[in-house]
This record gives sequence, C-alpha cells and structure tokens, in this order.
Amino acid sequence: MIKLVLLDVDGTLTDGGIYRGNNGEDIKKFNVKDGYTIVNAQKVGIEFGIITGKVSQLVKNRAEELKIKYLYQNVDDKVIILNEIMQKEKLSAEEIAYIGDDYNDLKIMKNVGLSGAPKDAAEEVLKIADFVSTKNGGEGAVRDFVEFIMKKDGKLEKFFDNIK
Repeated sequence: MIKLVLLDVDGTLTDGGIYRGNNGEDIKKFNVKDGYTIVNAQKVGIEFGIITGKVSQLVKNRAEELKIKYLYQNVDDKVIILNEIMQKEKLSAEEIAYIGDDYNDLKIMKNVGLSGAPKDAAEEVLKIADFVSTKNGGEGAVRDFVEFIMKKDGKLEKFFDNIK
C-alpha cells in the first residue's frame, strides 16, 4: 500500500515550459485537477512530497497551498532524499511512489515501490515506469497516477466519499 507519493515538478506537475514575465520572473502553469486530487488524497491517508532540481518560490507557494508535507528543492541526487524520508518516516520503498519525466528521475524511479510517468516523458523513463499516464505533464498526469494508486489500494471509493 502506497503511503507517500513523491513528485517531480517541471514536466510532471507542470508542462515543462519555461515562461518568463516582462520583469524576468519565472511563471509556471500548474494543473488545478492535479492539485485538487493531491489535497483530497491526503484525506484518505496518502502524503505527498516534491523533489526537484530547481529552486522556485512558485513551487514553494504551490506546495504550501496544497499542504504537501515534504519540499526538497535544488536536489542533484533524488535517491539521497528518498533514503532520508524513508529513514525519518520509517517507510519501506514499497510504500512510496514517484512520478517523473526525465533522465534525472530514472534513479529514484528504480528505488521506489511504484513509479509513474506522464505520457510525454523521456523514452527511457517510459520504459521503466510501472504506470504511464494518458496525459502529458502539467495536464493531469499526476491526477491519473494518484487515482491509479487509490484504485489499486482500494481507496478510490473513500476518496470520492470525502469529496465535498
């Protein structure tokens, strides 16, 4: 049973585009359906974390808005963070899922109990993913993955019961 879902950001929670405002500020597009599912999946006992290679105030704000338990930014080796979380929370790899889209996600995907990828992920990522969404990154792929997990673990009905 999955207790923690770890998320990549660019290309997974977002479409992977780099958008700049007139003043040079970064802008990211997040999918409201992904966020809605993350918030409500927490009500059925699934925690969330973000592990990303970049640093962004927007990502920090989004993580706080969705009440995501873990936020790790500026990470070169995501497996180090995975091991840290596993030790801290006394979780096994089988209790953790990860969704990512690019080469820097391959190593962590091989070290969790369940791995996922958006439809437009790198070919090497698609080859090893346990679940491939029918949606692209930033377009509901995270929602697809979380719904797959809840269905697999028998939590989807409880999830729908908790929807207001």
